[in-house]
Amino acid sequence: MVGPRVKSYFLEYGLKKLMIDEFLAHYFKDAGYADVELYRTPTGYRVVIHAEYPGRLIGRGGSVIKKLSTILQNKFGLDNVNITISPVIDPDLNARVVAFRIVRALEKEIPFRRVMMYMLKRVMDAGAIGAEIIISGKLRGERATYEKLKAGKVYKAGEPVEYMVDRAVVKALLKPGIFGVEVVIVKPGIKMPDHVEIKTLKPEELEALKPAKTTEGGGSEGK
Repeated sequence: MVGPRVKSYFLEYGLKKLMIDEFLAHYFKDAGYADVELYRTPTGYRVVIHAEYPGRLIGRGGSVIKKLSTILQNKFGLDNVNITISPVIDPDLNARVVAFRIVRALEKEIPFRRVMMYMLKRVMDAGAIGAEIIISGKLRGERATYEKLKAGKVYKAGEPVEYMVDRAVVKALLKPGIFGVEVVIVKPGIKMPDHVEIKTLKPEELEALKPAKTTEGGGSEGK
């Protein structure tokens, strides 16, 4: 049975990580912020931040990362913070990075349909099994509505969704109001549990699988 101290530790850790994640997503969306990892070490905390443009998080001469270190210590109570900025391996397959790209394009007043079609094509060209982009808000008039584009296979339920699907929801503040952007990406290279693969056999392998021929007396050849 798990003790109350263990429960409170993980609850506090999860809440602290969530607060840091929301803070970084709000202030560093232009840097293509993707995710944060929080580790407790014997000497303090280690924070690993993944972003599309790491240089914008570091700043000139490390000015931004120094301010960020001070904020994490004073606002979130992280002692002896060691921050590492890591680039996203494949930004076109990261749902949050793609969502922030859409937000930046909408803020530049690029038509939302053009943005959706371009981003969807870019994600699929990167090798995704499927992708879905939804933009909601006052797209055409005073009444809120939504637009959805989908390509490939997009899984919505089941256990494989936990490790195959990357989903992100972000907001964009535009002149008509707040727009919601949802991006769902099904990652490539992961087989479904019910995946069936047809194996191609060589001619000699087919011959070996054929049953032995029998003679009229019921015995097999060679007897």
